[in-house]
Amino acid sequence: MNYNLKVEIKHIKSIIELKEHLSSRRATLYVGSRTSTVLPYDQLIDNPKEYGFDNELVIGDLSSLPKSMDLDLDGNLVVVGAVSWKEAKEFCLSMGREVLTSPTEELALCLSGIATSATGERCFGHGALRDQIISLKYLSSKGEEKVLNAKDTIVDLPLFNCEENKKVLDAYSSDYKFYEEFKNAPFPRLKKATDLMVGTEGQLGIITSATYKTIPKKNEIYLFIKLPKWEINFKPHLEVFDKIQSFRNVIASCELIDENSIQYLPVEERPAEGGDLLFLEIEEEKFEHVYDELLSRLKLISEEDVFQMNSLKCRTFRMNIPRYIFEVNQKMGVTKVGTDVQVKPHDFIKLMNRYKKWMDDGIRYNLFGHFGDAHLHFNFMPKPEELELCKQKLEDFYIDVKAMNGSPFAEHGIGVLKKKYIKPFYNQNQKKMFNILKDHFDPGNILFPNGYMSN
Repeated sequence: MNYNLKVEIKHIKSIIELKEHLSSRRATLYVGSRTSTVLPYDQLIDNPKEYGFDNELVIGDLSSLPKSMDLDLDGNLVVVGAVSWKEAKEFCLSMGREVLTSPTEELALCLSGIATSATGERCFGHGALRDQIISLKYLSSKGEEKVLNAKDTIVDLPLFNCEENKKVLDAYSSDYKFYEEFKNAPFPRLKKATDLMVGTEGQLGIITSATYKTIPKKNEIYLFIKLPKWEINFKPHLEVFDKIQSFRNVIASCELIDENSIQYLPVEERPAEGGDLLFLEIEEEKFEHVYDELLSRLKLISEEDVFQMNSLKCRTFRMNIPRYIFEVNQKMGVTKVGTDVQVKPHDFIKLMNRYKKWMDDGIRYNLFGHFGDAHLHFNFMPKPEELELCKQKLEDFYIDVKAMNGSPFAEHGIGVLKKKYIKPFYNQNQKKMFNILKDHFDPGNILFPNGYMSN
């Protein structure tokens, strides 16, 4: 523990307590279920100065807030408080509905997912989380309860009645147009009123409830396609990638799990050996169409390498991989250093070739994630003595990502770990917009005082 800097953990158990804490005007970093990949909870406590906290650090733990779920008259999911994605999914299924977002880490909180704009693996078929939010409630930095509706636009908010602010918003929005196809841009979209809380990481307010779109429960088929190791032969992967883009209306998920990831599982839990796996979630009633028009027409993949898995086994497999990786790393004293990059489809091969450059470094790694969206997580698993080398490699890597016009952090936010990498992706338009938003919503800078908008 670093005793040179006071660290206080404030366990907040009610909205009343949250309002009281906000009224104290103490600068606070609010956290949910501690599953964030960009807020290293334990390291923050042990060495907050390393992450830019030079005075006191107050961590507001929201994981004990009272929680509830309900469906409104239109079948939309209303989430209040510390509800996890696992709880939300199970509740909706019990009501004959299903959520459209499915983060791999099901223990993460739904409202935290809005703050980081964590889109999950079903983004391939259902789109980004920001467009699944109908409305939300939040507490302002003054502790006032506010409501935002997706039907309202940003430009119609009083903040942008000012001609100067509107001019900055226009320039900001113009820059964003390049990234409209991405799950998340390097900076938040500012189009709908609800966008103010999506991906802004709690820097403008603390989300207390939200209403999400759901759909009637459909029967799905879970297929796995065995592929060669991507490092050796990526052509079969690329054939699937190119052809699958026109099947987003019937395929919810298209996920890659490379052999390096599979090796973390006990042998008896591995669906296949000797290669990567591509996972598809397909509507049952559309399966014949997908088989006839997609699977049967793949030239580089044998039918023997396509197999089905039941939903429970598939879900267990998907959840266990990151958990086994975490357990092994913890035992070995390894700190994961990972990427969260998305590129446009025509640049996907460039990204994969860039990842291949790291093969010969001798540092343990794996690759998995949202294959159909050209959005994969390359993770270094360095020994302690390799950690600094990996960090330097990432600095060089993000220069290349910018050159290929990719989005450096397309899913899990920026937090404190990735701040130094994101700065080159901002120009004066983003910086001016961030200043306007912070001055209006959080003039005392008490909400995530070291977030990307404040620096």
